[in-house]
Amino acid sequence: MNQPTEKIIQILDYGTSKEKIKVLESLVNSNDSQIINKIVSKLDDSDIKIRGEAFSSLILNKNNISKIIIKNLSSQSKNIRGFGSLVLANRKDVQAIPTIINLTKDQSGMVRASALGALGFLKAKEATNEIHQCFSDSNLEVKKSALKAAM
Repeated sequence: MNQPTEKIIQILDYGTSKEKIKVLESLVNSNDSQIINKIVSKLDDSDIKIRGEAFSSLILNKNNISKIIIKNLSSQSKNIRGFGSLVLANRKDVQAIPTIINLTKDQSGMVRASALGALGFLKAKEATNEIHQCFSDSNLEVKKSALKAAM
């Protein structure tokens, strides 16, 4: 899709679900930081189809966009923190491990569980202590994720 950045952002902000999905499908090769940040923001969209398409677009992108995604792991949105960690894991991005480790202490159980899943997928041996600490988490899903990550 050869549309100017402003037009793409306008569609992602104000377009219909169908328009947003079509644009997200076309952005798998983008390396424009403004567009990548906008795609990451769609991990927090109210429409699950948009979130899924943003997730796929980020995973399929072969460009070096990891630093942008890692920076977004400090977002106020639990969806961006949680799904962002899973995107990085699916991209096999081991440079994200230290930042993902920090998410094991997040206030959101969903984020902690996602971070543990990501660390397990990345086989992050340096996260062993944090994974074991989550065995005593108050959230059952976090405990399950910690057990899976440890295995």
